[in-house]
Amino acid sequence: MTESAPPFDLVTMGRIGVDLYPLQSGVSLTLVQTFGKFLGGSAANVAVAAARLGRSSAVVTRTGADPFGDYLHQALEEFGVDDRWVTPVEGLPTPVTFCELFPPDDFPLYFYRQPTAPDLQIRTDELDFFGIRAARVFWITGTGLSEEPSRSATLAALKARDRSGITVFDLDWRPMFWKNPAEARPYYAEALRHATVAVGNLDECEIATGVREPRACAEALLAAGVELAVVKQGPKGVLAVHRDGTTTEVPPVPVEVVNGLGAGDAFGGSLCHGLLSGWELERTMRYANAAGALVASRLACSSAMPTRSEVDDLLASGSHR
Repeated sequence: MTESAPPFDLVTMGRIGVDLYPLQSGVSLTLVQTFGKFLGGSAANVAVAAARLGRSSAVVTRTGADPFGDYLHQALEEFGVDDRWVTPVEGLPTPVTFCELFPPDDFPLYFYRQPTAPDLQIRTDELDFFGIRAARVFWITGTGLSEEPSRSATLAALKARDRSGITVFDLDWRPMFWKNPAEARPYYAEALRHATVAVGNLDECEIATGVREPRACAEALLAAGVELAVVKQGPKGVLAVHRDGTTTEVPPVPVEVVNGLGAGDAFGGSLCHGLLSGWELERTMRYANAAGALVASRLACSSAMPTRSEVDDLLASGSHR
């Protein structure tokens, strides 16, 4: 393993790939002629989102040993994300993901990750536990729990971290990565025991907790072990409940949606920024909502992640009210 890095503000662990997004909106993939190529994957996107806000970030993941893998290293470097823990897997292609664009709320995804993906081949014996423990924020995803050896590596990283600093579990439910939804809950429960923050939409919260009403979801996540539960409710905004009793519910920022797929990752990177800044809960949620809205108004995910000035300008414009 390479020498441990100085502590990063954020280390994420999980999915990476190449997003191929159609350059025509409102058209089935059957008819699309041209695509744009972008860095993708939730763990990578969250790291990019934080880097855009001035945070030092790194990602623990794996790619194929192929030109798309080389492209992802290049893209991470250009976005200012450290790639020292991004390693190749011989014999597996770098995943690609296609989507269709039917604004404002229909963006079907087509994952090409079968029979398995390099980022699910993260191995426990290859982890830099010192670097993971030293990070001010460590972020893991539900997809990382879906298959071995990534599942064991993710849980080992959480245990080694031992709730030091801020440890975020992005519930990140992707049913196509699991053979049986019921299989997921025990692993989600184990991850929640080691996390200090849980983030998810209602579908994801239901997989993790068995309940769906937003306040009940938050209470169940707190009962499972986290200090802060963040429940994303789509058009109803976001509910955040802290173990100390602090609660806030923030409406979404209205924008004309182009592609809603990267909004959650922008929200995640901005959530980390707010937590690292020590902001009050409501300010953090408003900021994260604004960042998510900016990305939803743009085509791409990673390259659409906003800067501090862009988020500040949107909030100052009053359009968040």
